[in-house]
Amino acid sequence: MIEGINAEVLLADRGYDSNAIVEYAIKDDMQVVIPPKKNRKEKRTYDEYLYKLRHLVENAFLHLKRWRGIATRYAKNTDSFIAAVQIRCIALWLKVLV
Repeated sequence: MIEGINAEVLLADRGYDSNAIVEYAIKDDMQVVIPPKKNRKEKRTYDEYLYKLRHLVENAFLHLKRWRGIATRYAKNTDSFIAAVQIRCIALWLKVLV
């Protein structure tokens, strides 16, 4: 699944906490940021700050998908689609600021 990916950090949720994935990422010199499953006997440490940032990005995509025009790719060309995503991101950012 992660073969051929050149990255410094592997960010994933608990569902991807398996020995095979963690070992493969470590072998490729990636920092593993995956919280350990609750039933794991030996808990691994992970960078909680990076994991929180991952969660924020995931929530941003969730909000974007809720907008019908983006979710259904209503725009006819790429420029219109990117503009719609940018407008929605501005609207989300304004909610954060206010």
